Amino acid sequence: MAPRKLTGDQIAEALESLPGWAVEDDRLVRNYGLPSHLAAVALLVQIATFQEDLDHHADLALVYNRLGVSVSTHSVGGKVTELDVELARRIEAVAPAHSAT
Repeated sequence: MAPRKLTGDQIAEALESLPGWAVEDDRLVRNYGLPSHLAAVALLVQIATFQEDLDHHADLALVYNRLGVSVSTHSVGGKVTELDVELARRIEAVAPAHSAT
């Protein structure tokens, strides 16, 4: 079953449980600061495992100890779907273990 685009209200509701996440240009986005480059890489690798599990991939930008995440669903015209929210939730669940802020 193909993912369905979320409405603005559904996105707003999802963001209530995703601190630090926002919507920019029809994408869920979040920037993390981490204590070191290796900590940022470790979080990136963990995100990569989630992406493989979901068969859904975000754009990740690593700059020393900062990691940017930007995700939308290409198959629905680059809009936000439940897949994007699920990936964001998984990332948020593990980010504290990496001391991400």
